[in-house]
Amino acid sequence: MIDRSFGFYGLAFFGIIGLRYFLMAGGAYCLFYQPFKSIESVSLPKSLSPTWQAIKHDIQLSIISSAIFAIAAASIVTAYNLGITRLYSDGDRYGLWYLGVSYIIVLILQDTYFYFTHRFFHHPLLFPWLHQGHHQSRHPTPWTSFAFDPLEAIVQSLFLMAIAFIIPLHFITLIAVLTTMTIWAIVNHLGLDRLPLTFPHHWLGNWFIGPAHHSIHHLKYTKHYGLYFTFWDKFLNTEDLNYSPKA
Repeated sequence: MIDRSFGFYGLAFFGIIGLRYFLMAGGAYCLFYQPFKSIESVSLPKSLSPTWQAIKHDIQLSIISSAIFAIAAASIVTAYNLGITRLYSDGDRYGLWYLGVSYIIVLILQDTYFYFTHRFFHHPLLFPWLHQGHHQSRHPTPWTSFAFDPLEAIVQSLFLMAIAFIIPLHFITLIAVLTTMTIWAIVNHLGLDRLPLTFPHHWLGNWFIGPAHHSIHHLKYTKHYGLYFTFWDKFLNTEDLNYSPKA
């Protein structure tokens, strides 16, 4: 008989999330940091080489974050088994077109949620408790991508739990959102000298956040709070005036 207990789901998701982190963040680190040489930039200073102490700190926070997100995932699946979520597995229920529409809707909502909570975390009274650990890496690496402070990880996991109860989502859509979030976070935390400046900072850089955009946030804490899109930074004047995508 299949074990469908909350504890089983929690342990299973902790293993899956942790393994995904080490495979994807570790793979990106090996690809872009070792043993290959970083791509030289003539326009931006070469980012500092990460220290093992900083990487170790990021990994420790990421393991804690993995446990928190595993609890959230176990809660969602348990609730689904009880029939109280909006998740579904029948692709014909809302039609195939809805898979793409719901995917875009969730990304927009998540970006909005992330912007305002992220900006809130930077309040001087809250920053030491909610976000300081993530900013230990002023020059981030892929290992920083999942290095949330525990309270911050709880806040971010609440969004994923909430949408499972509010918006009808196919499991494929939910997995696609989680995969996008993971890949985007890793790319955004690559150093400025790890990719050509034209990737992805051509005209797309006006609308989408990439490593150059997010690296500024790690250097200037009061700028660039978004996750996927630059809209809120532009609209609320938190985009660095000196930032412009490279053509």
